[in-house]
Amino acid sequence: MGGVFDPIHCGHLFTAEEARVEFKLDKVIFVPCRQPAHKRENNISDPEHRYLMTVLAANNNKFFEVSKMEINRPGLSYSIDTVKEFLNNYNYEVKIFFITGADAFLEIDSWFKSEELIKICQFVAATRPGYDLNKLDPKFKKIIKIMEIPAFSISSTDIRKRIKEGRNIKYLVPNEVEKYIYEKGLYRKR
Repeated sequence: MGGVFDPIHCGHLFTAEEARVEFKLDKVIFVPCRQPAHKRENNISDPEHRYLMTVLAANNNKFFEVSKMEINRPGLSYSIDTVKEFLNNYNYEVKIFFITGADAFLEIDSWFKSEELIKICQFVAATRPGYDLNKLDPKFKKIIKIMEIPAFSISSTDIRKRIKEGRNIKYLVPNEVEKYIYEKGLYRKR
């Protein structure tokens, strides 16, 4: 499960656990990206903060791991490179399920080497309020698994906005992530 995770929130965790159970996955590996190719603005938090928040959030589930693969790789983060590296690390003896939100998957045509990517892993697109997967190109509808998620409209963007405005974020993020955000003073000056 890749993402910016700025910050990781309960919607990410629920989606990961739901995918793990529904598709009988051995584990879910969260992969915070260093510099997303699709978000070129400069207001993304430091990769190390995003990585540490993801570790804090994933710590309570023995089936969750966090990889620093993209954080350690210089330059823009491309999913194709990450999936290939995981396949190589596991000697091509695993099937990779790429868990993403419907919002991200609706833009799959714009992803770097998307045609190749969909051939080497199984996509799982989690539904999200406001994003209609029926708008997908029919060629993608046949190859993805759609996972219905309860109406979670939690977003990292909204969490950052709430912090900037001095509003509550309790229960939107895990307690440990909330503490980390306040201790480090993240998102207050954006």
